[in-house]
Amino acid sequence: MSQPFRQGQHYCSRLWDGVSITLREERLEIGCPGKLRTLSNAIHTGGLAEADVIVNWKVPLHYSGTDPARDTSNQLRQWGYEPEHTIGLLTAAKLTHASVAELEGDCFKLLCLTTAGTRNAARAGLPRETFSAYSAGTINTVLLVDGQMTDSAMTNAIITYAEAKAAALADLRLMDPETSRIAANPNHDGCRRGWG
Repeated sequence: MSQPFRQGQHYCSRLWDGVSITLREERLEIGCPGKLRTLSNAIHTGGLAEADVIVNWKVPLHYSGTDPARDTSNQLRQWGYEPEHTIGLLTAAKLTHASVAELEGDCFKLLCLTTAGTRNAARAGLPRETFSAYSAGTINTVLLVDGQMTDSAMTNAIITYAEAKAAALADLRLMDPETSRIAANPNHDGCRRGWG
């Protein structure tokens, strides 16, 4: 993985023509050369949808909006995006530390973009203090897949992503401060998208 935004503001995919990522004030903008079928758990336009832009909006560490979906929709409009065709994610992570990786296989191309905030690291399945549903602290991962994916294949990609994220957290030995166990599921929000 590389971190192209530590020294620059624009990244063009080396494998997928027309796919680019731009660091703008308060956001990362991922643009695609046409509308893609998407499957995500994003705060804005989550579920199955069609979109040609993903916006990862950096909110303050202590963001506590009571309606983050509305806040995101309003902010997207203010920036000039078409909210109905834009995936909106929230993060408090440093956008300059975003990581990008690309891979090409027999019948696909893949671009992965990740921003990670681990302050709210938690071990899934253990009893713990409940935090506000609106607190920012995320590992946002965007997987762009140029390939023929069925809905079930897209769902399976999300399962594999979740397993890979848990394995990475275990490898890093990132601890849940409340339980003193290895974190397996920090708060997360993400988006997987691919041709359908």
